[in-house]
Amino acid sequence: MQLMTKNPLLEQIQGKLVVSCQALPEEPLHSPFIMGKMAYAAFLGGASGIRSNSVEDIKEIKTRVGLPIIGIIKQVYEGSPVFITPTMAEVDALCEEGVDIIAMDATDRVRPDGSTIEELFPQIRAKYPNQLFMADCSTFEEGVKAAELGFDCVGTTLSGYTAATQGKSLPDFELAEKLVKALSVPVIAEGGISTPEELHRMVDIGVYSAVVGSAITRPMDITKRFMKAME
Repeated sequence: MQLMTKNPLLEQIQGKLVVSCQALPEEPLHSPFIMGKMAYAAFLGGASGIRSNSVEDIKEIKTRVGLPIIGIIKQVYEGSPVFITPTMAEVDALCEEGVDIIAMDATDRVRPDGSTIEELFPQIRAKYPNQLFMADCSTFEEGVKAAELGFDCVGTTLSGYTAATQGKSLPDFELAEKLVKALSVPVIAEGGISTPEELHRMVDIGVYSAVVGSAITRPMDITKRFMKAME
């Protein structure tokens, strides 16, 4: 599919690596200061973009690097499985901070306020017509719907992390390839990319960009992988 986007900001990550620098409160590296240092290390290593969670971390990362930032807010609401930028409140906070690209759950699941992405995103787009938005999807159908709704790029982020895709082998090369062939908006590979070889395969498929997180920026998870090899 021929890409229709010519956005200068998106073009900064075209064919490049985005590194996800995140640490949840229960993780040892949870700290805006540490995430800022992590982002700077990724920049020195050649990353062309950063994906980050929370306004606090984003603020700190902005002081360390001048790379485009894909920003999210992970917020858990009781009774809803949707937690990546789930409501207008999180979108408002990220827009106020001036995040380059806002990523949000674009699955077909019901959101905390009872709405679906088909109901919520048109309101968001009307409120922020010039903001770039990335759709975190889990299936081909969700990716197609996100593009139809007006998302600027579509990610494979949530494949394997929803009830409908539980047990999916990651990274989801099949989903990435189908989306690349079907969509005219950039497809960003994300989720489970653990080795340079897997990343190279995604590039061969034709993804616009790719996000790698745990394999680079989560030493606890990396250590666990090596420990399994010792068993």
